[in-house]
Amino acid sequence: MQEILVLYYSHRGSVRALAEQIAVGIHQVPGAAARVRTVPRVSTVCEAVEDEIPADGPPYVEVRDLEECAGLALGSPTRFGNMAAPMKYFLDGLAGAWVNGTLAGKPASVFSSSASLHGGQESTLLTMMVPLLHHGMLLLGIPYSEPALNATRSGGTPYGATHVAGADGAPALTAEEVELARAQGRRLAETALRLAGAR
Repeated sequence: MQEILVLYYSHRGSVRALAEQIAVGIHQVPGAAARVRTVPRVSTVCEAVEDEIPADGPPYVEVRDLEECAGLALGSPTRFGNMAAPMKYFLDGLAGAWVNGTLAGKPASVFSSSASLHGGQESTLLTMMVPLLHHGMLLLGIPYSEPALNATRSGGTPYGATHVAGADGAPALTAEEVELARAQGRRLAETALRLAGAR
């Protein structure tokens, strides 16, 4: 069984909803399973720390999750066209994984959510790809052969699954957003299995 790490930070639930649908897509591929993890919040108060175990949802990510995964789906809400601070903080601490080549050669994809339709989703996805390239990962998007990519009137890009939450931050995904997130999960899992078979 090849495990795909679905790693995300979610503030109001939208990115978590996408992560859950990406995990569904991964589980639709025989021989693949999703390992869902999150990152803790960061604080402007240096002494503040999160509990070791989240109050709800998946556990916090550990280095072994990166070592053991066959692929990675990375998700964050949009913050002024970039990833949120908790995800950036986590990625900034991966120098050891970079030196050791922990993620090199593994497939990866990215996903995001924003409050508005033109709220910086695509730039967020593109900037999330940059550290993954530095780690030597193989980036995957969503091809236009997925019909929902042409049909969506909300989230969904060729760079990765997205959701438009609206001003109220509603985490409910549209049918097209669900299908694109699942398609992304399937594509990531299928690629990871093919790469594992080639080794």
